[in-house]
Amino acid sequence: MLYFANPKSEYIFLKKKIDKKIIKVLNSNSYILGNEVKTFEKNFSNYLGIKYSIGVSSGTDALILSLKSLNIKAGDEIITTSHTAYATIAAIVEVGGIPKFIDIKENDFTMDVSKVTSMINKKTRGIIAVHIYGNPVDIEDLVKISKKNKIFLIEDCSQAHGAEYKNKKVGTFGNVACFSLYPTKNLGGFGDGGIISTNDKSIYRKIKLLREYGWKEKNKAIIHGINNRLDEIQAGILNVKIKFLDKFNKKRKIIAKKYLKEIKSKHLLLPEINKNKKSVYHLFVVRINKNLRSKFINYLKTKNITCGIHYPIPNHRQKPYLKFKSNLLITEKISKEIISLPIYPMLKSNEINSIIKSINNFK
Repeated sequence: MLYFANPKSEYIFLKKKIDKKIIKVLNSNSYILGNEVKTFEKNFSNYLGIKYSIGVSSGTDALILSLKSLNIKAGDEIITTSHTAYATIAAIVEVGGIPKFIDIKENDFTMDVSKVTSMINKKTRGIIAVHIYGNPVDIEDLVKISKKNKIFLIEDCSQAHGAEYKNKKVGTFGNVACFSLYPTKNLGGFGDGGIISTNDKSIYRKIKLLREYGWKEKNKAIIHGINNRLDEIQAGILNVKIKFLDKFNKKRKIIAKKYLKEIKSKHLLLPEINKNKKSVYHLFVVRINKNLRSKFINYLKTKNITCGIHYPIPNHRQKPYLKFKSNLLITEKISKEIISLPIYPMLKSNEINSIIKSINNFK
């Protein structure tokens, strides 16, 4: 069976290195915020070309801690998209914020930046820009808008490790950037994890306090905080995998290029390419007529190909968030049409060819 993501295949490829690293951590007698976490934070900062990185317990917690570091209060409005992982909205609501949903562009599923300014009011505190599916949002425009209106900009880079906008890595544009390290991500461990990056020293210092009980030193809290630490074993695994991130992203791009060139099905609408954006194809998302989607997915299952749907129910249609009333025509339209095709670094040439052939043979 070919899945749309397969993190186990990365483990098999890196098994000796990962097993060696895990054993090293287990023998170190240092299991919480030890050398592996410190090293990964340094490695990640160096990879992005940014000053500070803080390892945390998940991508969701990365967003929550970032919002807390920016002093979000109950009733503060945060502009973002509904077409994103549930975590983006859950984090806003968790800190008492109110998500204000912007519709997306039909051609690449990213935030329609042209609609942001009209949404800003006295209650607006910031924007969470989601680089969806590995494809950068129009981030330079959002930087200008946030500075002009004196509101913060958080980049949700959970699907975009290594993606670039005008040859600059995403995660380096906003006040703070959040990354998930979930197993299926372009850079993922084999459990939960996340990391926050920033060039702002005050944000860095506050998040470091927030992730471990508000402690300035052990057992001496100066602010309220809880346990949101990155696990030492996961950090060790990530220190192995970050060395292969560019190689794995390159493979994703090769697969995407082949899909774009060789998928000829009249039923599918393929993603568009923007010269200013270098996607890392966390997902390869196509569109199909909503009346054909189930038929197409079931057809591929008969060929031992499993697709995904990201995301079948937009967040503004989720029960807990119905109170945040929104009119998002494009978001709702594409949610009924999208399909995520298999794309991960360990896909073999014959498997890619088989996927393309099966798609092209769909009637």
